[in-house]
Amino acid sequence: MLQVISSEIGIQIMSILALGPKLRAMVRSMILPNMGFSGTLSPRIGILKMLTTLQLQGNGITGNIPGELGNLTRLTMLDLGNNNLTGEIPSSLGNLKSLTFLILSQNNLSGSIPESLSSLPNLTDLQLASNNLSGKIPEQLFRVYKYNFTGNQLNCGIKFSPRCASENAGRSRKSRTGMIVGIVVALLIILLLGCFLLLLFWKCGHKGYRHEVFVDVEGEVDQRIEFGQLKRFAWRELQLATDSFSESNVLGQGGFGKVYKGVLGDNTKVAVKRLTDFESPGGDAAFRREVEMISVAVHRNLLRLIGFCTTPSERLLVYPFMQNLSVASRLRELKPGDPVLYWPTRKRVALGTARGLEYLHEHCNPKIIHRDVKAANVLLDEDFEAVVGDFGLAKLVDVRKTNVTTQVRGTMGHIAPEYLSTGKSSEKTDVFGYGIMLLELVTGKRAIDFSRLEEEDDVLLLDHVKKLQREKRLDAIVDRNLCRNYDIDDVEMIIQVALLCTQSSPEDRPAMSEVIRMLEGEGLAERWELWQHVEITSRLEHERLQRRFDWEMIDSQPGCY
Repeated sequence: MLQVISSEIGIQIMSILALGPKLRAMVRSMILPNMGFSGTLSPRIGILKMLTTLQLQGNGITGNIPGELGNLTRLTMLDLGNNNLTGEIPSSLGNLKSLTFLILSQNNLSGSIPESLSSLPNLTDLQLASNNLSGKIPEQLFRVYKYNFTGNQLNCGIKFSPRCASENAGRSRKSRTGMIVGIVVALLIILLLGCFLLLLFWKCGHKGYRHEVFVDVEGEVDQRIEFGQLKRFAWRELQLATDSFSESNVLGQGGFGKVYKGVLGDNTKVAVKRLTDFESPGGDAAFRREVEMISVAVHRNLLRLIGFCTTPSERLLVYPFMQNLSVASRLRELKPGDPVLYWPTRKRVALGTARGLEYLHEHCNPKIIHRDVKAANVLLDEDFEAVVGDFGLAKLVDVRKTNVTTQVRGTMGHIAPEYLSTGKSSEKTDVFGYGIMLLELVTGKRAIDFSRLEEEDDVLLLDHVKKLQREKRLDAIVDRNLCRNYDIDDVEMIIQVALLCTQSSPEDRPAMSEVIRMLEGEGLAERWELWQHVEITSRLEHERLQRRFDWEMIDSQPGCY
């Protein structure tokens, strides 16, 4: 049985739909929630006939729900909630007789609820809330143990006799009672505290003390932590700068917390990183590690730390605000009127990022491994120079060690194979991520994109580029937004460097100092010739093993008489 999962420690197995047809037939579950996917859900997912669990909730999937899902008759769990799906619920879902959980809430689905859902004998949990559904709800669905139709235009609720949600779908009466009790207890505590402060004030006055009472606001400052010459910000200063950490000021979310845009009292724009897990095991140590690490890593192409704020309940880091945001946003989130990243700028970003990583690997003592190199973590300053940011996933490594085993953290499509399988990271882990980032620069595309399944098998950007490179179709690789305003020789050079950086074996990948030399035109031809020889040999061996696997699968089938 083969499973594709995303575990709690961030291990992300590469896309199941990139496997061959025989391996696809062995897939049992596909669990990839909150992975930041975009694109549409391909009808080809209907070929995974042995699938029992499909969980893709919390992504950015758009388009219709493919009717081919009705072919997955072994499915017991289907969760596509909290996406951007549109269109109608396909009636073919009524074929899923084993289905127990059907969750399609928080999308933009329209039309009526198919009558065919009434024929699902094992359905116990049906969540269709917060869509644009209308019309009549099939009577049988009100008998499902747990259901929720709220946030639609259906025949339930105040004007109709059936409830829009079962009693167990939301908060129970017991929880509401608990909340009331909690409020009463809190009020009593406040009252007692007020009496205590009044008593203290009265006693102090009768002893000849000055009539002043100082109440310690929780965690205005934590005197236990000091970090050299970095500026120490007051909590209230950052709270005011970010409009009380308003969601409208969120710039992004990294491995340890959200990043907010802020404006200080002197009108200086900053980015405030608010850590969310420092109280968990290793949380405080993670904060100390990150601050100490960033404070010693000073380079033109690395994000500079301005200061920090600590309280007993908060840990915050303050950086300069990069007005041109990230490379990823400039590649894929352009607003009308925004200029594209021109080819010379992309080349400059490639070289600047390489120099920043080389400094972390070869000039910091101890050396620093970033562990999540990608276009979203490369920022652009006012001159569109690359600034490598987000060291929340970085790891200090003792100079006597070449790698370190730790929790696997990173982003799907950017993780090096050896890091994924063993948890061991090294400088070569960053080199792999850098190679994928180069492909993002050239193509303008994400490292993994399910929408490519509409036309081909290559969900991974690396496989997609390799295929086109073998076919000598370099122009088909380049971002269309460039409108052919690029040098094809430069494109070929950067693609070659990217493929050298993303070799399966970490020993075969160049160091970042070598990458810089190759980008500057030195030593690429020799390494590329060797790569081509290794790649051809590897591909032939893979094809030989695939043919052998296919024959073994045929031989294992029972004979026909």
